[in-house]
Amino acid sequence: MSVLKNWAGGFNKELSFVIMKENMPMTVENDQKKNQNQEEFYIDAFRPEDAKGIVRLFRAVYGEHYPIQLFYDPKAIVEVNDAGKYYSIVARTVSGNIIGVEHLYRSAPYPSVYEFGAGLVLKEYRNAGILTRLIEFIFENFVPQMHNIEETFGELVCNNVFTQKSTIHFRHVITALEIALMPAASYTQEKSATGRVAALDAFRCFKPKPHRIYIPAAYDQDLRTIYSRLDDSREIVPSEDMAPAGLVSRIGMENFDFAQVARLAVHEIGNDFSDAYSNVEKQAVAGKAVVLQAWLNLASPYIGSAVHTLRERGYFFGGALPRWFDSDGFLMQKLLCPPDFDGIVLESAEAKQLLEIIKLDWERTET
Repeated sequence: MSVLKNWAGGFNKELSFVIMKENMPMTVENDQKKNQNQEEFYIDAFRPEDAKGIVRLFRAVYGEHYPIQLFYDPKAIVEVNDAGKYYSIVARTVSGNIIGVEHLYRSAPYPSVYEFGAGLVLKEYRNAGILTRLIEFIFENFVPQMHNIEETFGELVCNNVFTQKSTIHFRHVITALEIALMPAASYTQEKSATGRVAALDAFRCFKPKPHRIYIPAAYDQDLRTIYSRLDDSREIVPSEDMAPAGLVSRIGMENFDFAQVARLAVHEIGNDFSDAYSNVEKQAVAGKAVVLQAWLNLASPYIGSAVHTLRERGYFFGGALPRWFDSDGFLMQKLLCPPDFDGIVLESAEAKQLLEIIKLDWERTET
């Protein structure tokens, strides 16, 4: 989930959402507006010769101040595209200039899940609907022919509804809501947030993988509601077993210092889970994290006991993360800061229902 993951790499992905908010027309009328100085363009997949044009585009929009150095290095852009770590989709003029770009990139534990984002458009072309066309090309043309991309997702900031509208339009299903994900300081320039900003997670399946998942009793109905909206089937089984003696938990952690967020990925739930998780969580808190996120693997028959442990420690519902580990993930979250629920702006009924579920569960942690 790279609103934060890209911060860790020096890339404030939130900047791409600002560009999308300000410059992504949502109407046919806006798409048809055209400045006489604009050159004809078309949308296409990346070519190695585009790399220098992508660098020029980032410099034109951000100068030398874009935080991730990848986008200032043509050779590196070619390498990550060749390796499938990133896919750059470009708006290219007939003379070969790059005037817009949108990306797919890996940010989940399972490498066949790709996030979309890091999109921007040259100022002179921002009335031409380019980002709309880039995203349409990605989901209707590019991804369906890529055998290594099985699921796509986006993190949709909740201080506006612009990205929410476009993502739902391209058949992504809202499955989770990350509370207080980004600090207000990320939005100083656009002045669109007074508190921390939440993000919706929306997924689209391109290659179905029916599989068994185990559902913790505390969230049985809430998770079944989310799964009823997916177009990829699951065998849903209640989680009732305890981890056997000798099974060791496997938990990874990533800290995002700027945002004061820690993400704890629980790949394996062992009978040592309580102590193992406590040890990692202490490191997160010592690192001054105020938002703690737990990713739990729903393929584990023992997830119910782990969820019970986390609920006792103040964690609350976040939602489902389809194909996150190849099998699905389950998000739980804990706040050492205000939730800023009043600042969450949502578009769909499903998103609003999810927020109500989360608010009720968060209130449980406060009693």
